[in-house]
Amino acid sequence: MHPGPYLDLLRRNGAFRSLYIAQLISFAGDWFGTVALLGLALELTGSTGVASLVLVLQTGPFFIVSPLAGILADRLDRKHILVASNAARAVIALGFLLARDADTLWIALVCVALLSTGAAFFEPTSSAALPNLVDEADLPTANALIGAAWGTMLAVGAGLGGLVATLAGRDASFVANAVGFAVSAVLIARVSASFRAPPQESPPVQVPARGAVVILDPIRVTAALVGRSRMVGALLLTKATFGVGMGAVLLLAVFGRDVFGAGDAGIGLLFAARGVGALVGPFLGRRFMTGDDRSLLVVIAIAMGSFVLGYGLLPASPTIALGAACVFLAHLGGGAQWSLSSYGLQRLVPDEIRGRVFSIDYALVLLATTVSTIVAGQLVGPLGPGATLYVLVGAAGISGLVWFAWTRPLRRPTHEEAPPVPTGGA
Repeated sequence: MHPGPYLDLLRRNGAFRSLYIAQLISFAGDWFGTVALLGLALELTGSTGVASLVLVLQTGPFFIVSPLAGILADRLDRKHILVASNAARAVIALGFLLARDADTLWIALVCVALLSTGAAFFEPTSSAALPNLVDEADLPTANALIGAAWGTMLAVGAGLGGLVATLAGRDASFVANAVGFAVSAVLIARVSASFRAPPQESPPVQVPARGAVVILDPIRVTAALVGRSRMVGALLLTKATFGVGMGAVLLLAVFGRDVFGAGDAGIGLLFAARGVGALVGPFLGRRFMTGDDRSLLVVIAIAMGSFVLGYGLLPASPTIALGAACVFLAHLGGGAQWSLSSYGLQRLVPDEIRGRVFSIDYALVLLATTVSTIVAGQLVGPLGPGATLYVLVGAAGISGLVWFAWTRPLRRPTHEEAPPVPTGGA
């Protein structure tokens, strides 16, 4: 990977640079808190079921709230949504300091659910806004940087978070989480560029007035779009296909702490390996994606294979170092598919409905991840972490093969490129 295009984009686009740095900081703090909380939950209860609940609460509320968040992202000022989300999460994150024993652990669990709710507003909104902050030619580069930001700070935040929790106590990690959200909110608030397309490019959004119809509107809009574009459907199913196997993330805490016997530092190392993979993946995917639909789908398919292979090898790893290498390989694929599928949707979906479509994109992956995590939590006790991981890997592999077969017509050399989809009927 040559850093020139990435550094050039950061130098000449101040609005994108501020969003990028804001996400770096908030991601780092978030992973400081996650590693510390997983360690705290395991220590206070000795139950992997509670650790599973932590991860479910990080995804479940997101799934429930995201349709509403998508509607607001298409109706309100997107910058205001991003700032309010991070400011609220800065306050909520301090609630972890109140969880001192098993009787007060519930406070931390409530805070996890509230943070997930805040993320449900931030993530689809930032994805919908990105094409309005960069030129179309810079969009693949910007997506690679944003995807790598998550991976970078997972690596740094999880790795350092495990060490800080061990050396300075978990409270220091929880405070770092809150500070990260606060600084991120300030940086985004300072951006002067518009987070929406100009009025002539983005006609007024017609949304039902109230009630259940409003919540279902993102589903209606997205279904209509998929009906007109098989390529949009393929991209919407990409992240969800990976989500089928994402219960493996719960098992990282079990492998780090119990299988490899390395405590919080071991959890941090495996999460850091996940982050390094997610850091390199977007850049590697961008390197081999030539810009056409076929290459986009081929690289995503290879990324699926990388994910399955990496986690398939983890149970056989004799040392935590080799285990970390397997996790790196798995999330090399995960990072690539995430940024590439987001880029494809940003290119094809019009601005006036992009918030709602991305809310469904995130809802699908988080539904799959939540179910996968619940299954992992239920199976790890009777089956053990190794056998449980094989079950998840098998499910992810089957899902990937189904996706690969369904997208075959789109990968044919004779397939015409999908243009941006018009919004008539949405």
